[in-house]
Amino acid sequence: MTTLRPARPEDRELLVSVYASTRAEELAPVPWTDEQKATFVKMQFDAQDAHYKEHYDGATYEVIEVDRVPAGRLYVHRTPKEIRLMDIALLPSFRGAGIGTRLLAELIAEAEGRAVPLTIHVEISNPARRLYERLGFVPIEDHGVHVLMERRPEIAQAAGVRVS
Repeated sequence: MTTLRPARPEDRELLVSVYASTRAEELAPVPWTDEQKATFVKMQFDAQDAHYKEHYDGATYEVIEVDRVPAGRLYVHRTPKEIRLMDIALLPSFRGAGIGTRLLAELIAEAEGRAVPLTIHVEISNPARRLYERLGFVPIEDHGVHVLMERRPEIAQAAGVRVS
């Protein structure tokens, strides 16, 4: 059973681990010690965390749990005009089991119910980009390393994209 709960200060180590797992492949060829990589990841995590808190006032920061075991993170910012999926990430042992797809389906249903777009910034090389495209997300802005993708209910419906 997948549940969400608010992230707490004592979750920092978990959240850093989740973030680190998303950077592991990228850092694998870098000729640093494990300690140097860990220091770099913590600095990047802190920078990302500060950015989110500065630019997404009122966002929800949640820990994804599977059978009460921490599995990842889900950060969402809701405004009257859009739902921004700031971040969704799972620890490697929980990937590929449909957990992310189910959480995305819930956000898509929420966005459709409110008749607002669901948006997300995605690294161009992120394999999850294919999932977003299958779910009706389309690129709307290129930011170099990242692309802003959007899923508008009316566009997805016209294209026959359904989420179950």
